[in-house]
Amino acid sequence: MSHPSFAVDIFQNEYLADGAREVNAIVTVSATGAAPGAQARLSVGAAGADAAVVIMVDCSGSMDYPATKLRNARSATAAAIDTLRDGVAFAVVAGNHEAREIYPGNGILATASELTRQEARQALRKITASGGTAIGSWLTLADQLFLSRPEIAIRHGILLTDGKNEHEKPAALQKVLDRVTGRFTADCRGVGTNWEVSELRKVSSALLGSVDIVAEPDGLAEDFRSMMTGAMSKAVADVALRVWTPANAVVKYVKQVTPDVEDLTGRRTEAGPRAGDYPTGSWGDESRDYHVCVEVPAAPVGNEMLAARISLVLPQPDGSTEVLSQGLVRAVWTDDLASSTRINSRVAHFTGQAEMASYIQEGLEAHRTGDLDQATAKLGAAVRIAHQTGNDGTFKLLQKVVDVVDPKEGTVRIRKNVSEADSMTLETRSTKTVRVKK
Repeated sequence: MSHPSFAVDIFQNEYLADGAREVNAIVTVSATGAAPGAQARLSVGAAGADAAVVIMVDCSGSMDYPATKLRNARSATAAAIDTLRDGVAFAVVAGNHEAREIYPGNGILATASELTRQEARQALRKITASGGTAIGSWLTLADQLFLSRPEIAIRHGILLTDGKNEHEKPAALQKVLDRVTGRFTADCRGVGTNWEVSELRKVSSALLGSVDIVAEPDGLAEDFRSMMTGAMSKAVADVALRVWTPANAVVKYVKQVTPDVEDLTGRRTEAGPRAGDYPTGSWGDESRDYHVCVEVPAAPVGNEMLAARISLVLPQPDGSTEVLSQGLVRAVWTDDLASSTRINSRVAHFTGQAEMASYIQEGLEAHRTGDLDQATAKLGAAVRIAHQTGNDGTFKLLQKVVDVVDPKEGTVRIRKNVSEADSMTLETRSTKTVRVKK
């Protein structure tokens, strides 16, 4: 059974000034050695398929305006189905104000083969556009389909919509998310510009997936193919970041900071005395960064303590957990001003990346409400950080919304006639980060 090997590296400045209490560290988690297409390492009994995928396609009435949207959605779903490797369990759901199983249609998941992929592609022709949008019903049906194969641990959804969740109250969607969180992951895509970034991000965040915009329908097929390739690369599910802290210390926050900013603080589940688990989802060959902030009791100069023990853990069928890798976060109190005031370069970098994401979202919201001074200030700050940290992708997206006068100082002017697609693309991708340049 092939699975990744995990490594944990800790980057921090362990030196604190006399009386200081906050310890910050960047935890880099790397997984290597997952053989593509190999049998996954499962957190429950392994049998049969090593992964399951449910594709949820919006078929509300708006998908017919223009008609190319639905045609491209069908083509994109077909491309994703073609990317499924043999043996993977899968299903296709058509969603509007309710959810319908298009394939296989018997309440359980099909097993990918040349025959079932062909049958699924033919079934896509049945999808027609009508009705409204209730994303919670789509997720509920996907969850039911995954539950039909409880022995499969790697469960992934792909969700496409072109509109707002208008036929479902926010509380109803939240109730569904609360129920299915932890049962499967999901990547979400919005096609066109009539959907809400914050709404789709709520779904992708709860389900530890990605969110992105496909402004033009003809870009869907390549995007779906890429998402499915990513899903097929996963080899281990339900890995958690366990943070143990000593007596009188408390975890202030845990955030994923690469490849996207995602606050995991509220996702903690208790894992024994002074320890908590934070979900990280499924892994293939990849590397991610997490920012862990711990508040410790103040101590006199010369004292040293273990501020946190960071472990990667995997649940086992018998209820125990296996430690995949581990790292230590230290605190040393000093009266050397140079040591205690030096900010670790990785901590500083990712703190800036998280701030940049907030500035972009706040700036775009200010622009929507007509507060141009606030929008200019916030987006200017984002430009400055993007320039300083070498986040060229975000810098280019910002340039479609503002004219950059001085990138170093963050001096900008709001552009006139900014397209909705450019604004939504910037907002959707605002949380994407880059690593420190070597």
